[in-house]
Amino acid sequence: MKKEVVSTSNAPAAVGPYSQAIKVGQFLFMSGQIPLDPKTGEIVGTTPEEQTVQALDNIKAVLESQNASMKDIVKTTVFMVDLNKFAQVNEVYQKYFNEAPPSRSCVEISALPKGALIEVEAIAVLPE
Repeated sequence: MKKEVVSTSNAPAAVGPYSQAIKVGQFLFMSGQIPLDPKTGEIVGTTPEEQTVQALDNIKAVLESQNASMKDIVKTTVFMVDLNKFAQVNEVYQKYFNEAPPSRSCVEISALPKGALIEVEAIAVLPE
């Protein structure tokens, strides 16, 4: 199967040697999104809730560039610098995945780029 780089200006540009997403067949493998504003490249929000909204909106933008939606996500991984804030993140997360939510892993890590509190990566199956 052919590997295709996916990129949209509606999500933050890759800031290193990686792609926003890679499409292989009907699968879309999205790189982790921290809460960066796509226009300024700056962190949006100071709370886990605000940052979760921006990270998930960035994922949504990548999906929309492929005529897909959050409903097409089958797996997410959430990286947090403080798992004690999981309830706040989960409150926002469930608004994006209220029907048949994807499988998910959530792990605490020591730090994220630019001092972000959260990063979310996802895998989707694109509509035919």
